Amino acid sequence: MSDTEAHREDEHHGGHDEDGNDEEEIIAMKRRVQEMEAEAAKLREMQATLDQQTSDLRENKEDIDARSIFVGNVDYGASPEEIQAHFQSCGSINRVTILLDKFTGHPKGYAYVEFTEPSLVGQALVLNESVFRGRNLKVVPKRTNLPGLTRGRGRGGPPRGGRGGSHYGGRGGYGPPPYAPRGGYRGGYRSRGRGYAPY
Repeated sequence: MSDTEAHREDEHHGGHDEDGNDEEEIIAMKRRVQEMEAEAAKLREMQATLDQQTSDLRENKEDIDARSIFVGNVDYGASPEEIQAHFQSCGSINRVTILLDKFTGHPKGYAYVEFTEPSLVGQALVLNESVFRGRNLKVVPKRTNLPGLTRGRGRGGPPRGGRGGSHYGGRGGYGPPPYAPRGGYRGGYRSRGRGYAPY
């Protein structure tokens, strides 16, 4: 057997090893793809259950809001028990919530009263403008806040400064643009002051 024949035989055997490795790699890749598909199916299932829980929670919140009232102009020293006693004539109450400022911990001056039945809300509205601790209460049905919807407050809307296309508000605009740095206008030429002047 000559050297070239031996070399060809080695190449032939080496080719089989590479084909075997390629097949193993393909099998391993297929296995990984199957694992990834199974994981994706689990994630889809988890997302579906989470969406269902979120919609159930939203419906539950709407049910609670339908049987709740907002009470404004509440005395800062009032306790939940006193508010409950004031609205006890309307029917049975599940919960009274006095809202507190999250920074100071002091009452904000309003509360929510949740009744056991939505029909009791109408009876509670009769107590609008009733006197509680020397103050006239404002009693209205509690509205449901929908996430992502604003009710006209906050940011947005047209820029201040009237009409026109320039960044100073155009015709009828007032003052510098809203992005001007504090301390006045910073562009243009500024002298350096007295400082060192050799001549």
